[in-house]
Amino acid sequence: MTQSWVNSAQRIGADLHLELSGPGGRRAALTRALREAVRSGRLAPGTRLPPYRSLAADLGVARNTVADAYAELVAEGWLTARQGSGTQVADRAEPLCRAERTPAKTPPPRARGPRHDLRQGTPDASAFPRAAWSACYRRALGAAPNEAFGPGDPAGRRELREALTGYLARARGVRTEPDRIVVCSGFAHALRLLFGQGAGGVLRGPLGVEAYGLEFHRGLLATAGVRTVPLPLDEDGARVDLLERERAVLLTPAHQFPTGGPLHPERRAGVIDWARARGAVVLEDDYDGEFRYDRRPVGALQGLDPERVIHLGSVSKSLSPALRLGWMVLPERYVEPVLAAKGEREAWASVLDQLALAEFIVSGAYDRHVRRMRQRYRRRRDRLVAALAVHAPQVAVTGIAAGLHAVLRLPPGTERSTLKAAAWQGVALDGLAAFRHPEAEATAGDGLVVGYAAAAEHAYGAALEALCGVLPPG
Repeated sequence: MTQSWVNSAQRIGADLHLELSGPGGRRAALTRALREAVRSGRLAPGTRLPPYRSLAADLGVARNTVADAYAELVAEGWLTARQGSGTQVADRAEPLCRAERTPAKTPPPRARGPRHDLRQGTPDASAFPRAAWSACYRRALGAAPNEAFGPGDPAGRRELREALTGYLARARGVRTEPDRIVVCSGFAHALRLLFGQGAGGVLRGPLGVEAYGLEFHRGLLATAGVRTVPLPLDEDGARVDLLERERAVLLTPAHQFPTGGPLHPERRAGVIDWARARGAVVLEDDYDGEFRYDRRPVGALQGLDPERVIHLGSVSKSLSPALRLGWMVLPERYVEPVLAAKGEREAWASVLDQLALAEFIVSGAYDRHVRRMRQRYRRRRDRLVAALAVHAPQVAVTGIAAGLHAVLRLPPGTERSTLKAAAWQGVALDGLAAFRHPEAEATAGDGLVVGYAAAAEHAYGAALEALCGVLPPG
């Protein structure tokens, strides 16, 4: 007969689980179980064992049974007993030798990261406002009502939706109200909710997209069975005048990704006219709208027609992608279908993080952080432009009026070789070709997409030096 028991003595502050089995009665079984726990390493040297009284009470045996088992193991050298210190596992008690252990699998070697990170899409991780965020988190946690610790509302916490309503109106020109905002875990999550799988999604294709954009997003749409139709790009942005029978269009109107530049005002008005005429909808990816340097702010496209535009945003660029917080500002007709797609309870975005972000916005800490980072990223952009002017004047730099990346225009036929040279020197960056829609023409030419936010401040100078060293000569 085997008896399993757990000791929960308050004096040691931990539970102790043992299996008592085999011949010889309770004392012999307890002695074997304790000895095996020490030999296997499960009870480490220095571990304090439960007092006789509490262990005997949990086991339902006489106190002397525990005392005798402890005494036997002390005599064998497995345990030590000192007045005032209780009984502990001896410091010299060794676990099973390596030959008796099951050999542990050697983990595969981890790939070494690049020496210089100039990839797009990631903010400076070292600049996360830890102190301000921690203070807001504590205040939000202290003020949270009890119901906040239950199942979450799939629309998101009211506190955050109200904070976003005010912030987006003030900073981005978005016209909405809290009941039209649905919190999600980021842009990719928003796409999954909007398009779902097959015919069951809130929206359906075909979907117009910019000829250059993130392949990851196109992959999500393809998995959902959505056909994407590429729209050519020129100096005024996406050719929205070529939209025809698409049911929706996905744009980055404030700062086209990755080529840079805003959508021309006439095309902004034109895509709204198209959506009204076709009964279609525009998806606005406002991925880095807060960061602009040499131009006046470009307001959200949603402000032109809140019933024809779905505004999508997140804190991935402004704060950190680790927070996994984003939002959808929806036309009224899409709110209930999106909530139905999300489910009855919040399963994606932490309620406590939502409350902290609401406090971060309302307290003004978010605005202060964005202004501080705008200055930092502008200085980095200026250092990039200055370094190229000195060391690679033959390379033109575009798309630098806003955002966290720049495009370096290369001579025809040199993009692939430059990327190979960069990889050889430990410089991580992206080429323009990686962002081109497979059905689109290569109208953007050869180029590099250089992110100037991800590298740590102390490493940025060396990263620029390495970059300039791999660029093709003029």
